[in-house]
Amino acid sequence: MFVAVLLFGFAFIALEVTEGEPIAFDRRLMVALRDASDLSRPIGPPWLLDVVRDITALGSTAVLALLVTIVTTFLFATGKRHAGLFVLTTVLSGALLNTLLKLAFARARPDIVTPLTQVSTLSFPSGHAASSAVCYLTLGLMLAQTQASRLVRIHLIMTAAILTLLVGVSRIYLGVHYPSDVLAGWCFGIAWALTCQMLMSYFQRTGRIEQPSD
Repeated sequence: MFVAVLLFGFAFIALEVTEGEPIAFDRRLMVALRDASDLSRPIGPPWLLDVVRDITALGSTAVLALLVTIVTTFLFATGKRHAGLFVLTTVLSGALLNTLLKLAFARARPDIVTPLTQVSTLSFPSGHAASSAVCYLTLGLMLAQTQASRLVRIHLIMTAAILTLLVGVSRIYLGVHYPSDVLAGWCFGIAWALTCQMLMSYFQRTGRIEQPSD
């Protein structure tokens, strides 16, 4: 049910995007995050920009690829080859689908404010938002399965969700994505992560993927 809501949310945003003009919400929020007298300057103390750039790197292709490689090789080393392959497939397929969506919508990057970091790809949906959702939530949910404590499970899932949230917000703050790009990326990424997690649970119950260690 929640996956259906997320997909409906993505479809609604996508329909608005196809009209061509920036959504009013996009413009208002992006301008609100800049100095009213100079839209090239972000709000907040000078050090905040460096912090946001560090945070946005957590959703970069290099960082996520490194993280997935570490997790996958660990799963292989501990005898969970099928689980490792499933995690790798989940992340790679999510990234591929997001790239195809970018090409399909071909939305240019925002020009409302001056971007504060270099970008070269298309804008919709946000790859950082989608990929961080797929990667961090997949790993968070998988780790949560191994924990008997409800509090620990909540901590792991919330950590994954907060990382996903921070990465998406950082893209808006830097002016390289419309808020609607990020919202759509979250909708797609979370829906993909949850769908793949349901498939993994099914395959574990039927013995096709190794059960999580207790």
